[in-house]
Amino acid sequence: MADAPDRHARRREATRAKLVAATRTLIARQGADSTRIQEITDEADVGFGSFYNHFESKDAIVEAVLAETIAAQAAAIDALTAAIDDPAEVVAAAHRSFVRRARSDPDWGWLLLRLDMSHGVLRASLGPYAQSDLRVGVASGRLQVPDETIALYAMGGALLAVMRLVLDGAAPPDADVHHAEGVLRLLGLDRDEAHEVARRPLPTRPAPTPATPR
Repeated sequence: MADAPDRHARRREATRAKLVAATRTLIARQGADSTRIQEITDEADVGFGSFYNHFESKDAIVEAVLAETIAAQAAAIDALTAAIDDPAEVVAAAHRSFVRRARSDPDWGWLLLRLDMSHGVLRASLGPYAQSDLRVGVASGRLQVPDETIALYAMGGALLAVMRLVLDGAAPPDADVHHAEGVLRLLGLDRDEAHEVARRPLPTRPAPTPATPR
């Protein structure tokens, strides 16, 4: 009987994880606003009442998904760009990684786009990194922008649009490279240099965890 509390805690954590995974799946499929608690518990295959043992409302579980998504993306960007010294290459690698993952993991791509529409998740996850990288690049003279805020919103908006093209099956196979090249031109690199930097090999890193279990 000594390990009964541990078993209970494991079961509780497993149920919570199923609810969060189900919410990710539903948000990716239909958006947060259209998702209902009954749908979450049905998708997770748990009783409706069990939901309230873990979350007090739909907003609470959406916030949990939001927090996990932001934390995972922040860690992924950190890992990807840790060994890159060129601020222009850092920006290109980060943007290319988002576009590539949208292609390789559409569930994650739709989750990010739909969370961005309802909660601004892309600005929350990428924004602080983009702002920091942009400031480093501008301070070093590597990047040039007339207005930081406009540049950040322009980059973010372009990224969302390209990810949507990828998810709709309308983007070319090298959309990540073309997008990164356009972003670098926006940040002041000339055509030839933007072309070269956008095509540098991406650093290798472990494959990210899929957005939803298969």
